[in-house]
Amino acid sequence: MRQSVLRLNREFAFSILVEMFLIIMVLVFCIPLYFMLINSFKTFGEITMNAASLPEKLVWKNYAVAVKQVKFFSVFVNSISITAGSLFGMVVLGAMASWKLARVQTWVSRLMFFLYVSAMVIPFQSVMIPLVKVAFTLQLINSRLGLIVIYFGFGLPFTIFLYHGFVKGVPFELEESGRLEGCSDIQLFIHIVIPLLKTITVTVIILQTLWVWNDFLLPSLILHDRDLHTIPLGINRFFGQYRNQWDKALATLVLSMLPIIVFFLFLQKHLIRGVADGALKG
Repeated sequence: MRQSVLRLNREFAFSILVEMFLIIMVLVFCIPLYFMLINSFKTFGEITMNAASLPEKLVWKNYAVAVKQVKFFSVFVNSISITAGSLFGMVVLGAMASWKLARVQTWVSRLMFFLYVSAMVIPFQSVMIPLVKVAFTLQLINSRLGLIVIYFGFGLPFTIFLYHGFVKGVPFELEESGRLEGCSDIQLFIHIVIPLLKTITVTVIILQTLWVWNDFLLPSLILHDRDLHTIPLGINRFFGQYRNQWDKALATLVLSMLPIIVFFLFLQKHLIRGVADGALKG
């Protein structure tokens, strides 16, 4: 009895330590959000004097000036259109490719899957110059559609990697039943396969949205016209060689984060389950 009590006490103490550690980690990760939020309501002078203090008064003007200077609604629409177009292509092409690669068991399909997975480890910096040359030759520079097509290429390997493991868990008997009913491959994919891939589809959407929405380097290489700029490029306008407008930049950053935070909170319950299921079934 005494040993059981001691064991329960040790387990209780361990759980308390784990919870305390997790609380500390949450606070550590919230520190950047704290600095970003409170400094978005300060003047530039207050930020330089003490960035950690609370604002003496809320400077809402930062948001109005930021929206006007960046043309926030324009860059917001650009970011939405590029993100939505990229996600649609990655999800549709990635799911279809993964389905065929998982179902057609030949050396060609295995080789293609290996090549897709291998592409994930290629550093982006090593292909930047060739990418710009190819994009210029194909007239993809200064084009939202061109940037979307490029995102297809860079996003498909990871998308296929996630889908491929999950597709293997879809019962093949369901597809056979559909074929007996006279379904074509497209009908099988739309009516049987895609509904069963809901969890991993949500996971792919979350992960790739966070990447495309926050990406700065690729849009900066492709979109030179200010009217086509995304939110990260718009925020970069506040920083120059002789002047850094942190008050306006942080206000714009807060505005840019709000939709993505709401989007993530709405779908986050599917994230861990989708990644875990895809890895285990692979």
